[in-house]
Amino acid sequence: MPEPPGTAPLRLVIAEDHYLVREGTRRLLEDTGEVRVLAAVGTATELLDAVGRLLPDVVIADIRMPPGHHTEGITAAHAIRAAHPGIGVVVLSQHANENYAFDLFRCGTNGLAYLLKERIGEVDELLRALHEVTAGRSVVDPRIVEVLIGSHARAADAPLSHLTRRELDVLRQMAEGKTNRAIAACLNLSESTVEKHVNSTFAKLGLAEIPQLHRRVSAVLAYLRHTPAGPV
Repeated sequence: MPEPPGTAPLRLVIAEDHYLVREGTRRLLEDTGEVRVLAAVGTATELLDAVGRLLPDVVIADIRMPPGHHTEGITAAHAIRAAHPGIGVVVLSQHANENYAFDLFRCGTNGLAYLLKERIGEVDELLRALHEVTAGRSVVDPRIVEVLIGSHARAADAPLSHLTRRELDVLRQMAEGKTNRAIAACLNLSESTVEKHVNSTFAKLGLAEIPQLHRRVSAVLAYLRHTPAGPV
């Protein structure tokens, strides 16, 4: 699938310590014609070195990498975004982990994505995430959104507990970055009804007065980051 005329392929660096996953991801993405892999490395140290030398458009990084197999990918993502704000980072995790999400987005959501590693096989979704973070936007895997919202909705004193079932449905869709039109189609509602739910939801979450509230994922995660909750 070659890129459209006049569109240059995304320049990518991949960081994944499992060789087969790393090379498989490289092959899948390069075969689309939309991506050119500049380097594929196995550690966070090699990732930071490659980014500094090659200045890619975007990075894919596993969360757990050598030497410690803890959250090296998240630490690297923060370092890359701080040094090179124009480089997007897609972080991959084996499991939907609320603490990883809070750690990744603690300084902001621009240019960051958190996806489950299983999305590697869903090339269109992975490409969408790469393009979104390259444009400075953010993406959160729908299953991770469910973990985030579900854990906080269970707290009786949390603002989410005051949302109606339909408002929670809309919030989940918003957190996935969907437009009002897409939400309406998914939930079989009119766009005007969705807009009412959107306004009501953000009013209840205390976000209604934030200017330029078009960054749905940013707003949802900003709320969740400042709401205490135990591990899932």
